[in-house]
Amino acid sequence: MAPNATVYKAELQVTDLDRHYYASHDLILAQHPSETAERLMARLLAFALHADERLAFGRGLSDEDEPALWQRDYTGEIERWIELGQPDESRLRKAAGRARQVVVVGYSGNAAEVWWKKNEALLSRMRTLTVIDLPAEGVEAATGLLARSMRLTAMIQDGELQLMDAERSIALRPLVRIAPAAQAV
Repeated sequence: MAPNATVYKAELQVTDLDRHYYASHDLILAQHPSETAERLMARLLAFALHADERLAFGRGLSDEDEPALWQRDYTGEIERWIELGQPDESRLRKAAGRARQVVVVGYSGNAAEVWWKKNEALLSRMRTLTVIDLPAEGVEAATGLLARSMRLTAMIQDGELQLMDAERSIALRPLVRIAPAAQAV
């Protein structure tokens, strides 16, 4: 954890009807001093979309050798490497050499669109890569649920994610730009 990081605790109940995954996760999110609230919530949304008992937050901004999230199998091998934003193509190639699956979760609207257009040809060659974009307005709305201690429910059905607390609910539909043929996001 970075010095002066702000710590958020989230009890996240995930009901993923698309993947038939149902579990509760007690999460600790350390917000690096240079991390925005939108990026923090994008990490939480990425966790909800890929939830698994072995999915964990990386050190992210404080360690360039780790992704925002990753999932290891029981032998310690990296199954899934999840990056946020617009990572460099060389970073993704390096991740593909270390993990069975690489996922990029964009969350910044027009900047994500520009990044995709610039990198689409190169990234389309990566067989294990998934690129999804979270709508910027949905991520911004999700920041309204941000609190030092959160109890949230994430329900995923037919590709739509609903994130709810006791009083509010936001819905967003991630755009899948590219995914391996036999893989569900």
